[in-house]
Formats: sequence, structure tokens, C-alpha cells
Amino acid sequence: MTKTSHYEYVESFAGLPVFDFTPETGPEGLPGSAQVAWRVRLDDFIEDFAPFQELFSRFLESVDTASVTALIIGNWGATHEVSADRPLRLLTDEAERFPALKALFFGEWLQQETEISWIEQGDVTPLFTAFPGLETVVIRGGSGMALSPLTSSVLSELRLETGGLPGSVVRALGASGLPALRSLELWLGVDEYGGDTALADLGPLLSGERFPGLRHLGLQDAEIQDEIAAAVAGAPVVAQLESLSLSMGMLTDEGAEALLSGQPLSHLKHLDLHHHYLSDEMIERVRAALPGVDVDLGDKQRDEWRYVAVAE
Repeated sequence: MTKTSHYEYVESFAGLPVFDFTPETGPEGLPGSAQVAWRVRLDDFIEDFAPFQELFSRFLESVDTASVTALIIGNWGATHEVSADRPLRLLTDEAERFPALKALFFGEWLQQETEISWIEQGDVTPLFTAFPGLETVVIRGGSGMALSPLTSSVLSELRLETGGLPGSVVRALGASGLPALRSLELWLGVDEYGGDTALADLGPLLSGERFPGLRHLGLQDAEIQDEIAAAVAGAPVVAQLESLSLSMGMLTDEGAEALLSGQPLSHLKHLDLHHHYLSDEMIERVRAALPGVDVDLGDKQRDEWRYVAVAE
């Protein structure tokens, strides 16, 4: 899956270069509909939804959407005025015009445009039901997010980027039927911004039974990163993984000790622990214990005040 940052726009998505369709985009020189990932977004801070509606209508008129395979929905109007329900309905109402859509990034807002916690999501289930052919989904913003259990035979990559992921969403994922899922990343966030996921909510994800095809698991950006690390250390799902991310959270020596004392991790190709609170001694222990694993131990934080990488 394409790596994302809430500080920079992605330049490629689902293996395709991104083409911006903004109010400045003219009718001439548009690429082939299937040759790019289309990003539809406003390019200014607008406290109204009408300009995005107009832009999306022009996109539908200008592009052969029947051939579009990858779509990014970005700035749709100031988030304190326009909740995500409105662009979601706008998109799902036109679902029949996107029969080939396989990849969707919903809510590509940058930090300089809005804080991630200000993106007011709602029930995102209709994105999956309206577009049953989706193989890759990224959703940014977790405030107010709701989700019902999903069923899909093709969804292979899912990332939920939030400053606070509701536990109800995690439980819904744990009850979902997604046999093709290979990559799952959850930015769990903090309680202050709705991140009330408890360790028990992660149980079905860690069992290895729900998603037999899972090869990458990210349980990231968590206040309870140590507790998650301890749970992962004994989780059956780890044996089937090729990569694991416990990054962006408040991981300390306690969590790292649990990982090193648990089941072997030497089969992993990549272990991402960046943005952590490990001592220099523990960093060396982790590296020494996993000589054949690509371990990311970058972005070491000072221990005076602990925080997750993405919250507000």
C-alpha cells in the first residue's frame, strides 16, 4: 500500500501517478482516465460545500469515470462547516458511474489544511457497499466514525488514519469477513479525540482466524502501545505476518521487552517501531535480537513528555 503522510500529498496511489483535479483544472490536456489516480479537491479554505459539489460535477462531466480505477477525495470545504457525510453521499450517489473503481482514499486532508481530529467522519460503511470492487481503501479522520461489519472477497488493503479510532470500529472489523485482506493499518490515537479502543477489541484481529491472508499488520499511534506490544508478543497472527508496525505511539522499554520475550519475530521482513521512547540500551538489544529483520527505530523521542505522533 502507498505510504501516506498527513503533511504531504501522495504523489502516487494504487500504483498510479496522481493527477489533481481542482478548480484550476481546465478541459485541455487531461490524462487518460485509467492512467492516473484522480485527486478531486479544492485548493483553498472555503467554508461552504457548494464549490466542491460544483467541482465534482465538472469532474463527472470531464472524465470518463467508467474507466477510473483510483480516486482520492480531498479538501471538500472547511471541516468545521462540512462533515464528511456530504462528500460521502455525493460520491456514493454516483457509484454506478465508477464501475472500475478499485482504490479509494477518502479524506486526504493535510495538517496545514485541518487537524486530523477536525475531520468529522460518520458511517463509512456505504463506501464499501456502494463500491464492492474496492481492493484498497484509505480513510483519514476518525472523529465520529462508525462502521458495520464488512464482507468483501476482494478488499486487500485497508488503512484507517485517525487521531482517535473508536473501539466500535475496531470491533466491527473484528467481525468482518475479509478473506483477501493482506494489509491492515489502524492509527488508534488517544482517548481525548475518541480513541477508546481497548485491548480486548483487538482480540479478533490478533487471533489470526479472521484474516488468514493478512501479511502486514499495523496497530499504531497508540497511548497503550506497550500493552499492544505485549499482546502482539503472544498473538497467533504474528506467525503469518511478513511485516509488523507498532510505530507512532508511546512504546517504551516495557513494550519492547515484551516483544523480545515473546514469540520469535525473526521471520519478519520489516518491523516498524519509529516514534518511540526506547532507551539506547533497548534499541541496541532490539537490533541485536533481530539481525535479519529490517527494523525501523527512527524518530526516538525524549522521555520527559510522552505523546503519540498523530492526535489532534
